Parts: sequence; structure tokens; C-alpha cells
Amino acid sequence: MSQLQHLFDDANGHLALGELEQAIVLYRQCVQMDADYFDAWHALGMTLMKIGQIKEAIGCGLQAVTLKPNDLLAWTSLSQMYVKDGNITEAEAAKQNATILSIGGKVDKNAD
Repeated sequence: MSQLQHLFDDANGHLALGELEQAIVLYRQCVQMDADYFDAWHALGMTLMKIGQIKEAIGCGLQAVTLKPNDLLAWTSLSQMYVKDGNITEAEAAKQNATILSIGGKVDKNAD
């Protein structure tokens, strides 16, 4: 197992135990080691949202959908982040992308 995967697994373990701050530290290390690590960006964003750091969570969510523009869960999560931020316009736009993907469409036809 790579050091990166080990860090990610440890972060997930902290998350599962409700140790959100510890998980965030490790997820941050993951994305510093590999800026293209989609799963770490997504997990970091969701964990930040749970502790109320919404603006930073949105940044992570945007990075996740940039890396995988046709990922349904990433767009759904980003929509939730925007709702928590009170930005309904952006939340609806992200939800629309999630809906397109849920019915088999593509947001970015050149990706994936």
C-alpha cells in the first residue's frame, strides 16, 4: 500500500470515529501529496462542511468536480455545500448537473 493510500485510509478511520479534525489534517496531506486525488478532495470537502467551514468546503467540492466532471456524487455534494452557504442559485446549478448525470447524461462529454 502506498503512503498516500495509507494516509487516506487513516483519514477515513478518523472520520468513521467522528474525529473530524484529525481526518481533515490527513485529507489535507493527501491532496498536498497528489493534487489530482479526487477521493481525498471530495472527502475533505464533505468533512469541512460537517464542521461548518463551508467556504473552504466549496473550494474542495469545486476541485472535485473539476477532476471528475461526470461524477454524480461530487455534484450532489457540491449542491449541498452551496445550500449550507445559502447560495441557492449555485446549489440549483450543481443539482441540475447531478440530475443530468442521474439520467445517464454527461456534464462534460470529453471527460471520463
